[in-house]
Amino acid sequence: MTLASIATNEAATDLACPTQAVSAVTIYVCITCRGGRPLDLVPVPGEVLATATARAAEGTGIAVRQIRCLANCNRGLSAAVRRDGAWTYVFGHLDPSSGAGALIEGARLFASAPDGLMPWRGRPDALKRGLVARTPPFDFNGDS
Repeated sequence: MTLASIATNEAATDLACPTQAVSAVTIYVCITCRGGRPLDLVPVPGEVLATATARAAEGTGIAVRQIRCLANCNRGLSAAVRRDGAWTYVFGHLDPSSGAGALIEGARLFASAPDGLMPWRGRPDALKRGLVARTPPFDFNGDS
């Protein structure tokens, strides 16, 4: 899968995968993130991370989508991991070469979490250190 095919074919950003519990997890990777690198750097580091994440997700049931900005520029490279009926996690300071593996590993943990929270135990270090925020699911009524 090339970066051009991802950019021009939205369907290509959702990997065709077998139906499993993991299919409910989507990783959104910011393709405009530069992570403090020069503005004229090509390819853009966020695009590199998005392409690597899509490749790492092939055959896993995890969907990967590109997004133009997660508004986390001071802590880029950034990605968000979401699942229906669960919390959404935003991560920053991801590495363009090793961040993809961490995102996929975290998404696998998240997919099997019965409480809708990404487990801390087993979470890759990059996702422990790089956690920016988690946001509640749409139907969350607050803590009691």
